[in-house]
Amino acid sequence: MKAKVLLSLVLLCGNLAAPMARAGDAASAASPAPAACELPSYLLTSESQLPKVAEAIKAGKPLDILVIGSRSTTIPSSESSSYPARMEAILKEKLPPSEPVHVSVEIQSKKTAEETASTFVKLMEAKTPTLVIWQTGTVDAIRSIDPDEFRSAVTDGVVALQKAGADVVLMNLQYSPRTETMISAQPFLDNMRVVAQEHDIPLFDRFAIMRQWNEQGQFDLFNPSRGPELAKQVHDCLGRALAQFVIDAAHLEPAQQQN
Repeated sequence: MKAKVLLSLVLLCGNLAAPMARAGDAASAASPAPAACELPSYLLTSESQLPKVAEAIKAGKPLDILVIGSRSTTIPSSESSSYPARMEAILKEKLPPSEPVHVSVEIQSKKTAEETASTFVKLMEAKTPTLVIWQTGTVDAIRSIDPDEFRSAVTDGVVALQKAGADVVLMNLQYSPRTETMISAQPFLDNMRVVAQEHDIPLFDRFAIMRQWNEQGQFDLFNPSRGPELAKQVHDCLGRALAQFVIDAAHLEPAQQQN
């Protein structure tokens, strides 16, 4: 019962009060990044690379990105404002017009890393993406899955994605000051970092990024009163950060980017 209550609360926080916004309300892709999106460079830097992304862009092939996540990946009734949609828009803005970019989303709601990873073989056969961004850890933390079992499941998932021929970015838990005293996130954050290092893949540290925004006052993630607008702003910033993270990890030359 406790796990179900926590899961409902975290998913609620992840959607930032379940926004009821219109789909056409997303910010323009050409607009400059808001000041609230600012982050120190170390949070957007990875020593690991995305060689398949780089190869696709160099060859002018379509860049197909699959985001595997949970309900916090989406914004109900406003999918064009969700971070995958915003990432796609920013990548299209930053990459040459001739570079086709498509981002699709696979929602694995309320599933642990092990449950999600078990679907990867069939999923990759159906989607064949260049890059997979796997958002995981929250459900495992809520259910108090053994951290070693979690690490093993993430490892199995990463191996399956790589065997299918995709670059992989791991995205860790969301940060929520409303639930941090109820969930022991650190073992899951640590294990995701270890898996990323062992397999030389980038880790997008969503937890540290959102905590930075909250602590610096860019966003008040404790107060849900701004619901829909706050959700759209946070997702916009996450999408922008992810787009830049992918570009940097692919080590694209200036000629491969828009000025």
